[in-house]
Amino acid sequence: MTAVRTDTGDRARQTVEAVYRIESARIIAALARIVRDVGVAEELAQDALVAALEQWPESGVPDNPGAWLMAAARHRAIDLVRRRETYARKLAEMGRSLQDTPPPAEPGTGDDIGDDILRLIFTACHPVLSTEARIALTLRMVGGLKTDEIARAFLVGEPTVAQRIVRAKRALAKAAVPFEVPEGPERAARLASVLEVIYLIFNEGYSATAGDDWLRPALCEDALRLGRVLAGLMPKEPEVHGLVALMEIQASRVPARTGPSGEPVLLKDQNRRRWDQLLVRRGFVALGRAEEASPGTPGPYAVQAAIAACHARAHTYEETDWRRIALLYGMLAALMPTPVVRLNRAVAVSMAEGPEEGLALVEALAGERSLRDYHLLPSVRGDLLYRLGRREEARAEFERAASLTRNERERALLLGRARECG
Repeated sequence: MTAVRTDTGDRARQTVEAVYRIESARIIAALARIVRDVGVAEELAQDALVAALEQWPESGVPDNPGAWLMAAARHRAIDLVRRRETYARKLAEMGRSLQDTPPPAEPGTGDDIGDDILRLIFTACHPVLSTEARIALTLRMVGGLKTDEIARAFLVGEPTVAQRIVRAKRALAKAAVPFEVPEGPERAARLASVLEVIYLIFNEGYSATAGDDWLRPALCEDALRLGRVLAGLMPKEPEVHGLVALMEIQASRVPARTGPSGEPVLLKDQNRRRWDQLLVRRGFVALGRAEEASPGTPGPYAVQAAIAACHARAHTYEETDWRRIALLYGMLAALMPTPVVRLNRAVAVSMAEGPEEGLALVEALAGERSLRDYHLLPSVRGDLLYRLGRREEARAEFERAASLTRNERERALLLGRARECG
């Protein structure tokens, strides 16, 4: 009997955690509209989670667990607002009693919930926070990840992530950041921050900056989910669709990016039959939506998605339309004249016009301070020197790149390329 009861309790707890991960963004967003503070909203949602963990193993999982969590959290939010001294004082100033006053607006459904989630995304990605804080808060509140999951994904200590989240909530409260989706120029600026955070999450999963693993697919999936939600909430924003298109197409390569032992497989060596064609098709559809929403000059994410689409359309590496890719990188460099974009353009030019042309562009970047410790600069230079037959110089560049990367898989790959130079 005890064993059966324990099994039932374990299943209930697993259900609670699964439902909360799915519903947490919706619940926190709805509560934030009531209490006007995302930090307090998350605490109230966590209280509802604790209540479910206490009650469901005994009473059983309700027919609609998401609605149960929402109702429990909502009641706590309304009670909190009623208890607040500021609320009571405002009522007293108006000459009305608390009993005669209707409760605060409750979370709605349909479009209201969509609007609330959009507000939550814009709040969690507010530029008043550091990039690290925005990432942690977005994964926690919108992505539904626990603190330890975020810490494992980014290879930092759990206390570090917890501090980032706490400080982020305090910073939002101190700055009195409104729980809203801004309009006009501010909306464009804030949207850029939101897209940046989502893409940073995706990139960390696609090419881990440190640790023993080349890929962290779960982070790619989290970023894709966030992007798809945002595209559904902002269907007229071309760059939202551009980012989704870019992530869909890039994610399609994940099955082919590592070998049997987890070692990196470069693009030219990948088995393209392993690319996920469903994700490729989804990416093409999203790219079409981006182009329809902005028939003029495409934005940076749409251009990057167009570059990814060129790779996806090529059945083999040799069939890649490098001239078009080089042209697109030229467009991207005009939109984002960063050293990293210029380095990527140099690679495309080397494939379209020859390694000499690419090397000249790379050499022009040698003095860029931001690339001084960027391992891909010597990696690209090493590859171009190798293609030109300058093996000794290439080996030195690969060895320098290996010394700069913090990812063990990538270091092994670069040292292997250095050995190939003889």
